[in-house]
Amino acid sequence: MSAQDTANAVSRALAEAPSRNFRETVDLAINLRDLDLDDPSNRVDRSIVLPRGTGRDTQIVVFAEGETAIRAEEVADRVLDSDDLSDLADDQNEARDLANETDFFIAETDMMQAIGRDLGTVLGPRGKMPTPLQPDDDVVETVNRMKNSIQLRSRDRRTFHARVGADDMDAEDIADNIGVIRRRLEADLEKGPQNIDSIYVKTTMGPAMEVA
Repeated sequence: MSAQDTANAVSRALAEAPSRNFRETVDLAINLRDLDLDDPSNRVDRSIVLPRGTGRDTQIVVFAEGETAIRAEEVADRVLDSDDLSDLADDQNEARDLANETDFFIAETDMMQAIGRDLGTVLGPRGKMPTPLQPDDDVVETVNRMKNSIQLRSRDRRTFHARVGADDMDAEDIADNIGVIRRRLEADLEKGPQNIDSIYVKTTMGPAMEVA
């Protein structure tokens, strides 16, 4: 399907969605085929930067100290240090709440071992272990990039979903995001496009339109 065909499918999905008094998300439903998803190596699990943004506020928490923590305060939703990490280790309910409300975690490499020890059982199953921040990485640039990122994750399911925008975005912008996701999928899957059965786009409450 061409970029214009994808944009047309998005336009139909937006036009036919019932009017709501809240901002709806626009999501893809991706159906895979001919893959043994019991084998973790065949599962889709990657972070993708959407060129036109996600259409939502992405919650990002940074584990850092010193100058990196000070700079992270400018852009991250929360910045946590070693003392905060110890507190979370002692309060698993708070740790689970933080994991559920946060989209992405970033951590200085020096803190990764402690995070794995103290929060691995909470973050790991949710696919939210932090992205390591290397000493030469710019924390502001990293956070800003991740604000436009989504996590594409199939787990062991042949059908899974991914956010591609919001209903007040232009159809062409959403189509650009879909194009990036589709190309990444085709590059990552064992048989490329042959492992994609179908892809549909829809708003939260609207009808689904096939885009692939």
